[in-house]
Amino acid sequence: MSRNYEAVYIFDSTLEDAAINEKLARFHGLLGTTDQPETNHWGRRQLAYSIGPRENGYYVVSRFAADPTVLPEYERALKLDDGIIRYLITLHEHEVGAPEMSEEELAAQAARRDDDDDDED
Repeated sequence: MSRNYEAVYIFDSTLEDAAINEKLARFHGLLGTTDQPETNHWGRRQLAYSIGPRENGYYVVSRFAADPTVLPEYERALKLDDGIIRYLITLHEHEVGAPEMSEEELAAQAARRDDDDDDED
């Protein structure tokens, strides 16, 4: 069963753009999917705090669907790569904000809100 994930990578800022794209292609090839991941290059930015001698990094955000069983090998490859300073992989099930509520949940919430308003009188 495939799940949706979002990964944020911080590459060493001294890497060439072609080398970063090559690494991304190799990492995404480990996922074993035919779909091309959605990739957003944020570019070179200053880190919030220095990591070792590095003060800048190249940020990339990627969304992809993958089977959870391939993630351990994927993360292992990320850990072993010297060009990656940091990475974070999260489940991406909803857009930003709370999950959608059903009609019943919305009605129950409205009823609770009305009950709370009555208590203030």
